[in-house]
Amino acid sequence: MLQAFLASPLSVLRFFSDSEESPMPSAVQNLYEVCNETFSSSTVPVPSQRAIQRLRSVLDTIKPVDVGLNEDVFENDHGYGFFGPSLWRGRQSKIVAQWAAPVTYLHLYECNRFSIGIFCLPASAVIPFHDHPGMTVLSKLLFGSMYIKAYDWVDPINTETNLKLARLEVDNVFTSPCDTSVLYPTLGGNIHSFRAVTSCAVLDVLGPPYSDTEGRNCTYYREYPYSSLPDDGNTIPDDDDQGCAWMEEIEKPDDFIVRGAPYKGPQIEA
Repeated sequence: MLQAFLASPLSVLRFFSDSEESPMPSAVQNLYEVCNETFSSSTVPVPSQRAIQRLRSVLDTIKPVDVGLNEDVFENDHGYGFFGPSLWRGRQSKIVAQWAAPVTYLHLYECNRFSIGIFCLPASAVIPFHDHPGMTVLSKLLFGSMYIKAYDWVDPINTETNLKLARLEVDNVFTSPCDTSVLYPTLGGNIHSFRAVTSCAVLDVLGPPYSDTEGRNCTYYREYPYSSLPDDGNTIPDDDDQGCAWMEEIEKPDDFIVRGAPYKGPQIEA
């Protein structure tokens, strides 16, 4: 048998060729594969906890270099954002007070079941309060520090008014490295806002993604203290109103600007 094997040089070559391991997929490709399994059906509103925890553990391992980002680029952004000052000249040069700097979005992948993207925020930039209707969202802070404030609806079924009562779920500053956060359609802080304490970047997985045609449009809100407005019949016990606020539905603020930029990290093979 050994003689037969040695007598066949092609067999030897084939043996070593078959023994070579395939190249390891990139971290982004692995993320895509796990997302594809986690959000395998567009008809299942929320994946199982086991699937979410698996995806969360994958996101926890991803670093800026895995998505082609160099956090040093953001250290001296001077409030202009990822693009630099060139796009903020002439007609666009007026940066208004509330949202202090432009936000950059890097698109990695999207299908009807999930999307993957990165929001890059220079220091002091703000993403105002917005919701994620019927969506599960996982967010991984890649670098930097970010203040996050998030609410869930006290009465999620009541959609008859533009002013709704919400309960505070998250009110904290997060600094990378930290655990990936998860929010659900009615839990975990579905209505949230971000403020960049330092330059930072957030890798987001949305399942399913926003879709106006399927009723998952992004709605923006303005926050009011609970005590500042009448309860309008939504009275809650005095000892239970801590952290509650009124959220007023508003149009997307004119001074909240998100710019797209090409994603230059490892590509996803779908």
